[in-house]
Order: sequence, then structure tokens, then C-alpha cells
Amino acid sequence: MVQKRKTPERKCIVTNEMKPKKDLIRVVRNKEGMVFVDPTGKKNGRGAYLSRDLDVIQKAEKSNVLNRTFNTEIDAGIYEELKQLVNGTQNEK
Repeated sequence: MVQKRKTPERKCIVTNEMKPKKDLIRVVRNKEGMVFVDPTGKKNGRGAYLSRDLDVIQKAEKSNVLNRTFNTEIDAGIYEELKQLVNGTQNEK
């Protein structure tokens, strides 16, 4: 009998929903304090997950949730990159 592997789930920091890791985008802050989008989900650093949903990204931007999560100023470019990632995945569907 083959055991079905459990899909790793993570919590979206905006909606607080548990979702499969592949449905979320990971944002990372490394030891140097740099914050960046991690499409691979494997980079070193503290990670936070956001749903692949434009509304969620916009909410995150409005409420500065990433600033609070990482305790640092988040560059507006991060949100732009997230929006592009989301738009890219929605166009493929």
C-alpha cells in the first residue's frame, strides 16, 4: 500500500487560512534584513506566506502586514513583484 504524502500547508498572513504551500507565495527576510519574494519557497530566512490572489496582495499592501511581520520597512517594489506573480499565474489558468 502506497502512503499518500501529506501536502505541506502554510497559513496566509492576510486571510489566516491554511492552504497548500504551492497555492501561496513566500516572502522572505534574510539575516541581512533584505526582504524579497521567493518563488521557489526554498531560500534561507524568515518566510511569510500570501495567497496567490490580487485582493490579498492589495490588502497586505494597505495594512502593511509585511512591515509588521518582518518588523522592517517593506519596499513598494515587493508588492509590485507579488502582483506580477499573481497576474502571471492567473493568466495561465
